[in-house]
Amino acid sequence: MAVIEVDIGVIGGGSGGLSVAAGAAQMGASVALIERGRMGGDCLNTGCVPSKSLLAAAAAAAAVRGAPLFGVDAGEPKIDFGRVHDFVHGVIADIAPHDSPERFESLGVKVIAAAACFANGRELIAGNDIVRARRFVVATGSSPFIPAIPGLEGVPYMTNESIFELKTRPPHLLVLGGGPIGIELAQAHRRLGARVTIVEMASILGKDDPELVDFVRRSLRAEGVDIREGMRVVRVDPGADGVKLQLASATGVTDEVAGSHLLVAVGRRPNISSLGLDAAGVAHTATGVTVDRRLRTTNRRIYAIGDVAGSFQFTHVAGYHAGIVLRNTLFRLPARIDDRAVPRVTYADPELAQVGQTEEHARAARGNIRVLRWSFAENDRARTQRNIEGMIKVVTTTRGRILGATIVGREAGELINVWVLALSKGLSIGAVAGMIVPYPTLGEVSKRAAGSFFAPSLFGPRTRRLVRFLARFG
Repeated sequence: MAVIEVDIGVIGGGSGGLSVAAGAAQMGASVALIERGRMGGDCLNTGCVPSKSLLAAAAAAAAVRGAPLFGVDAGEPKIDFGRVHDFVHGVIADIAPHDSPERFESLGVKVIAAAACFANGRELIAGNDIVRARRFVVATGSSPFIPAIPGLEGVPYMTNESIFELKTRPPHLLVLGGGPIGIELAQAHRRLGARVTIVEMASILGKDDPELVDFVRRSLRAEGVDIREGMRVVRVDPGADGVKLQLASATGVTDEVAGSHLLVAVGRRPNISSLGLDAAGVAHTATGVTVDRRLRTTNRRIYAIGDVAGSFQFTHVAGYHAGIVLRNTLFRLPARIDDRAVPRVTYADPELAQVGQTEEHARAARGNIRVLRWSFAENDRARTQRNIEGMIKVVTTTRGRILGATIVGREAGELINVWVLALSKGLSIGAVAGMIVPYPTLGEVSKRAAGSFFAPSLFGPRTRRLVRFLARFG
């Protein structure tokens, strides 16, 4: 076996691992990058990129259906699902060169196409190579979690790793799981002409604010998505048309639903089982690798980032983690993660975006808070677009310190950014209220919501008395 000695050994060629490898190499460190599958990881190949591309195709179909609202008659769109497939994979192909082995080798990174397994705390085996590094970074991501449901192993089913390979539209897609992945793919396929049923054992989008989740629920149902909440799948069987689910509720209500295709989207598990972490002295659990605030594992020479670090499973968090690790490993700076302002977005229509605490969490933690709301129905730009279904909800302390914000509506994923900045920099609600925003824009909802914090005092009786008093002086 060949021995490769480097400064940084990165395991995993997804978004986080690629960021560490590129950054370290460009700053002068020697780097080995080990990836057993496709470069770009889940995000490029089976996650963010294909799902958002599919959603874009679905939005185009929805725009055609909605054209008569603007005096434009177009009729029911004709959808060629094979061409939709080609579009999705074309977007992947467009981005792939940026994540390719050739690009990283041009940066000076040693790319090894093999599975990695730690031999001990200072070296690992990757194919025919032994990699020794001063520091290792585990960035192996996550995979779909497959629940132990009787009969599931006996029927064909899809996950996010296989659904984007469909070249023909599924007649009736059954979606097991009402989290962001399930919701996004359910709406996309419904808009592209499939019947869709979602089965969720609790409530859809259960980590988000229920008041704003209801906007998404109503939209899905208005488009014809069948949502079965509070129902658990107790058995899966082959059906006449594909697959059949036996359902039961916590109160004993039973039901049955049959479809042509089944998508399992009930969560994800970290990819750590084959890494030999025990041999490296790295503590881990079923939810991921145990890390401190500097992302160091119990072996201080080994770091873990992204999905395997056991916290937020988002591409943007993996990228953020990469920056923390680079500062720690290359510059010996004690950089620590700060997850108080980590945003998340479900890219349904309407989009649902969240940062910081929800109303429920803030009340549980602090008790006395202020909750500010502003409806998209009161926004002129939303009215010009005939898209007034939405709301912003901001949570503050009684003195105006921002605790969190949730937005549901068009472009919520873009609108949340101002609140991410405000929360991360400790700004008060007055900073957002004082912004000058262009008219007419959807961004006005943030300013209006922030301004409503001051309305009770600004337009109250004390202000009225003051104005009348000052008027006496001319």
